[in-house]
Parts: sequence; C-alpha cells; structure tokens
Amino acid sequence: MTTALRFHLDGMTCASCVARAERVLLAQPGVTAASVNLGTETADLRFDAPATPDALAGALAKAGYPARQSSVTLAVEGMTCAACTGRVERVLRAQPGVASAVANLATRQAQVTLWDEADPEALAAAVTRAGYEAHPLADAPPRDPQAGERHLWRQTLLAAVLTLPVFVAEMGGHLFPAFHHWLHMTVGLPLLWQIEMGLATLVLALPGRGFFLKGLPALARLSPDMNSLVAVGTLAAWAYSTLVVLAPQLFPEAARAVYFEAAAVIVVLILLGRSLEARARGRAGAAISRLVGLQPRVALKLVDGSPQEVPVASLLPGDLVQIRPGERLPVDGTVTEGRSAVDESMLTGEPLPVEKAPGATVTGGTVNGAGALVMQVTAVGAATVLSRIIALVAEAQGGKLPVQALVDRVTLWFVPVVMALAAVTVAVWLALGPGLAEALVAGVSVLIIACPCAMGLATPVSILVGTGRAAELGVLFRKGEALQRLETVARVAFDKTGTLTEGKPRVVAVLPDLPQVIEVAAAVEAFSEHPLAGAVLAEAAARGLHPPVAEGFQAVPGKGATARLNGVAVAVGSARLFAEVPPALAEMAAAAQSRGQGVLFVGQEGAVTGLIAVADQPRATSAPTLEALRRMGVQATMITGDAEATARAVAQGLGITDIRAGILPEGKAEAIRALGPGTAFVGDGINDAPALAVADVGIAMGTGTDVAIEAGDVVLMRGDPMGVADAIGLARAVMRNIRQNLFWAFGYNALLIPVAAGVLVPFGGPQLSPMLGAGAMALSSVFVLSNALRLRRWRRA
Repeated sequence: MTTALRFHLDGMTCASCVARAERVLLAQPGVTAASVNLGTETADLRFDAPATPDALAGALAKAGYPARQSSVTLAVEGMTCAACTGRVERVLRAQPGVASAVANLATRQAQVTLWDEADPEALAAAVTRAGYEAHPLADAPPRDPQAGERHLWRQTLLAAVLTLPVFVAEMGGHLFPAFHHWLHMTVGLPLLWQIEMGLATLVLALPGRGFFLKGLPALARLSPDMNSLVAVGTLAAWAYSTLVVLAPQLFPEAARAVYFEAAAVIVVLILLGRSLEARARGRAGAAISRLVGLQPRVALKLVDGSPQEVPVASLLPGDLVQIRPGERLPVDGTVTEGRSAVDESMLTGEPLPVEKAPGATVTGGTVNGAGALVMQVTAVGAATVLSRIIALVAEAQGGKLPVQALVDRVTLWFVPVVMALAAVTVAVWLALGPGLAEALVAGVSVLIIACPCAMGLATPVSILVGTGRAAELGVLFRKGEALQRLETVARVAFDKTGTLTEGKPRVVAVLPDLPQVIEVAAAVEAFSEHPLAGAVLAEAAARGLHPPVAEGFQAVPGKGATARLNGVAVAVGSARLFAEVPPALAEMAAAAQSRGQGVLFVGQEGAVTGLIAVADQPRATSAPTLEALRRMGVQATMITGDAEATARAVAQGLGITDIRAGILPEGKAEAIRALGPGTAFVGDGINDAPALAVADVGIAMGTGTDVAIEAGDVVLMRGDPMGVADAIGLARAVMRNIRQNLFWAFGYNALLIPVAAGVLVPFGGPQLSPMLGAGAMALSSVFVLSNALRLRRWRRA
C-alpha cells in the first residue's frame, strides 16, 4: 500500500540542497516519488514497503537535512487497563504523519510525536472513534481528579446497597442454615430469585453499565479490554441465572442454580478497586499539583509608583512588581529594590533561605522572607523556571521506559488469550465436569480474575511517584527513561570546577606582587567569560585598581586569551599559551598547583612576566557525596582541564583516585567514551554539553534560574553534588519498585488464572468463585498502586 508523507526539513539553503535531498529520498528502496520545496522547507514523498518514515528520516539526517518533529499531548479518558493504552497507541500510530505515540494509563494522557504538522483535533477524533474520550490537552475541559473519584465512590455505594440483599439472601443461608430455611419458608424460592434478578439487573444497568458501554463495543471491534472481560463474565452469570428463573424447563433440575450474587458482587468489587485506584493515582500525581499550586494568581504591579493588584497572567517582562513580606513571588525577575531572604526550597530542596539584594535573580513560586522587595519581571508564562520544571516533570511522568516494551508485547495479546482460555475452560468442564453450571462458574472466574490493569499500571505509576518525589528533592528527570539507565550506572565522572568545587575562585597570590600584573590580567579578563576571570576582576576591584581598556581580545580555547594593551601584545592563561616559562615562576606555579590552586600566567610580547594563583574550594557536600556513592558501589572519576598537580590536590582531599587532568573541553566527550558503558557525567550543563550528551546519563548541575534545566538527562536544581547520590538511589528504588510490580502483576495472573480454571480441582484443591476472583483482581491493582506510593517516602540511606 502506497503511503504519502510530508517532512519539514532543516538545513536547506539553496537549489542544490533541494536536488540532493530529492536524490537521497529517491535512492531509498520503496520510494516512488519525492518532491522537495525550498520555500516551504518541506519534502513530499510517496513510498511502499520496505521504506519506513524512520528510515527515510534517518537518510535525510545523514545527508544533513534532518526532519523536524513536533509533539501533541492528548487528554484521554476511558482507559482502564494496559489493553486500552495499547489500543490508543495503535490508533494514533496509524494516523498519517505520526512518528510515535505513547499512552500513559497513570496520567490518562497520550504523547504523540509527528513528522508532519498534524491537526490535534483530528488525532483526538481518531482516538474518540476508537471508544475513548480524547481532546488536545490545551483544549481539554478542566478535569477535577477528585470529581472522577467521587463519582466512582457514589457508583460503588449504589452498587453495594443494591447488592447487599442479594448477597445476604444467597450467602447468608450457607453461613446460617436456620436463616436459609426461614427465608425460603417466608418468601419462597421462586419469588426470592425474582427479587434477586431485579436487584442484580439494576446493579448491571446502573452502576455497572459502564462495563457494557465500553466493553461490548471494544469486543465487537475485536480489541477487547478489561471492560470486555467484566462485561462478558457478568453478562454470562446474569443471563444463565435469568434463564433459570424465567425458563427453568430448559435446564435439568440439578443445574437450576442462580448466580445473581456473583454478577452483582463482581461489579461492586471492581468498582471498589477502581475507586481505591483513583484515590491512589491522585496521591501519586500530587507532585505536579503541588508545583502548579505554587503559582500565585495575582500580583502587586507598580503603576506610576503605586501598587495595583493585577492577574499574574497580565504581567509582561519589564514590569515592576512589589513583593511584601511572606508573599510568594509571582514570576521570575531581578531585584531592583530592597533586601530579604527568599525560601527557594520548593525549587532546590535546600531548606536555608537565600539572601537577595538589588541585582539578584528571583524565581516565581519561591517565598519571600521578612523583607520587602521590588522586582523587575524577566520571564512570564511558560518561560518561567517553575513552568519549565512542571513541563519537564510532566514529560518524564508521561514517558515509557524500555522495560515497558515487554509489558506491551504481553498485553497486546493478554485479553484475547484470557477470553480464549475462558472458552476452553467452559468446553473442558462441559466435557469432563458435572454440568453446565460448574462450567459457567469456571469460565466466568477466569474472565474476572484476569487483571491487565495491574500490568498496565506497574511501570507508569512508579515513574509518576518516583519523578514527583525526585522533583521535591530538587532532582529533575527530563526523560523517564533516564531512570532505567541511571540504575545501571557503575561510574560517575565529575567535572571539577563548579561541580565538586564551589565554582567561585578567588585570588590567593600574585607573583611578583605588583599592581601591573593584576592590571594586565584584569584588562584581558574583562572580556572573558572564564570562571577565573571573575576572580581576577574581583581582586583588581579589591585593590582599587582601574585597568586600562584592552583591544583585539581573542579567546584561545583551552589555553587562555590574548589582547593588545597600549599597543603591546599581552596574554593571560596556562603555560600552553607561552613558548617558555621562567624556571623561578615555573617552580612557584608547581608549588601552587600542588596545593590545589589554579595558576594564570601573565605575559607581554610572548614573555611571562608574572603569575596569579587562584583557589576554588571544594563544596562542603562533595566529600559526603563521594562517600555515599562508594557505599552504593559506584566509582568516581574527576575530569578537568586543570593541570595534573592541581587536580590531584583537590582529588586527594575528596578521596578520588581516578583523575583525568589537562582535558580540553572538546576532549571531555572522548574521555567519557574511554571510561566505557555504565558511565554518568556530571557537569554544569553548558560548556560540558558534548560530554553530557555522550555519557549514558548526563547530569547537569544547575540552580533554579540556570539554563542548565535544558541540558542533560537529569538536572540537579540546587547545584549540590549530593543530588547525584539522590538521583542514583531514587532511580534504583524506582526500578526495584517497577520489578516488584511487574513480578506481582505477571505472577498473579500466571498463578491464579489456572486456579480459577479449576486445574487444582481434580487433585482436591480449591476453585475460585467469580466473587473471590473479582476481589483478587481489584486488590491486584490496589497492591501495585500502594507499592508505588511507598516511593513518596523515599529517603537516602
């Protein structure tokens, strides 16, 4: 079958690019037509097997014209089990231009990645036609998660009230024979059965109708789900019992038994399980709710110097906002007036308030202390740090781990196989068992006890709770799959400056201690963004020096910088920047480096005239972090551009034995590759980007206002290396939790489905009734959710 597809391309600049892209596409097996448009930067093509969109996009990327992707998130209601998520994903993947689709049972959302600019409404309509209520997330009606839970509890209560008389009438006689005789003598068996039939019918028609409205159409579409199992099982029990009441002559006297209590109790127990599941799911997703709740709705905007209360949504960059003591900051900004301490624990997990003065950056959602502030707005809406954090947490919670692939393959066939097993069970019991009634009980038990719900929830609910707990600790997982990769990390490579050290170096020695040494260095470093530049400029300011303005500044990566000062060529940097270093200064530099100090050589016209020793103190939590990693069996490596002696002095103080010193920025990625698989890299998220990308897991150190939020697979918001131990420990806890859930979900079904079918009966063993099967099935999902909720209390050992 021929497929039409449109790619949106990057990298095309001229007509030759168009021709090259078309040649690349037409060269792929299966492509029958390709047309590339430079103006719209699109490629329209038609292809048959063996060509696939992924393969074609890969060929374009290799040619230098990568295809852009966009994403759409849909809110999907009506998913109840793993079979439902599989069905939603298959429907979405069948739509034109869809590259991938992931449905999440825990969040009730579907994330769709597109090659083409698809219509979100069309995608939602396709899912709706498949039997689920779907809307683009941005257009979805506001959903009160507690409203759905309250509705389930009301339905459960109604079903329980209607079922109680049926249950007492049928089961009470087994417990109290005298009650059984009194009831039959007073009411009579025919009337009693008719009353049970009426009540059971109300249970199925009112609180239980959802199973039939969703399950039977899904069965008709040959895509049965959990609702289908319940609908077929309860309908079979009800129909058999109804025929016994209305047409008893159709059955031999020994087979005239009713199972209205089974049909009704099944509905009660499954509704009860879903109610408990909804409550637990609400608690599991509380992390995002708490983050969203940190966003104030109003702010005091200064208009002509007077504060006016306005909606936060109306603020624009550049506006001045007054922050009163104890208030929560509405958006991101810069302090222009006042001093105060701001509680940023919601952002970083760090309980100590941070002092803020004019010029300091502040973040929306944090809480002002006892002082009053005036701030200038710098970011609003989706551009704020808090909004970006919420988006990252939501993306991670909606992700699907590689381990989920096994679950998907199993659940694709699970419900059809269960229905086939139920049919086989009935046939075997009819052939070998005592009669139709027993065969019906066995078949219904198989249908009811099977639980794809637990399998569907096993992975996403653990991710949901685990990533939420991580966000509370100041650890952001940008992708859920980073959890699985981080669990297997055996080595963590740390960048030194700003990661293991404070990243705020200061000058500790100037040799010779002459003003011109500092003046020359400060004149050059005034144009530099290197961390040591700030230390030199701070020292010049502290000495009251006013360096002249240099010209022709040029950075030399990995070496330093050069410029011209009053017509003289000057340079500041490492020894690699100069042809020769005087022996006396070289000896002084070696002594400084042996103490863990960095050295900047200062020279004129190619000759070294002095040196500046700079110290960067290790963070207070660096040594405890490395000790925590050692207890977890994780090795530590330091990768730095500093000289060997400097790096070794810092490493020895921290207990690191594996040191890779003198590594230029472009060499860090190769150093990570040399360490082999199972390596995570911790850097500042900006100049360490290549190494972060190459590592199995890139961990970006950052602060709440740092663009490092966009770097790495994991972001440590409080800039504390102890977050590395938290991230690894939590990842291991989450993966352990997922394995426990999967073991329970698969083991439960593997063990109890045969028992429900009656394989133990010939050996004198028990056979589960449909009622007990419904209870066990409901408890299976509740167990998975309860087990995942334990992650909310996770603490580092």
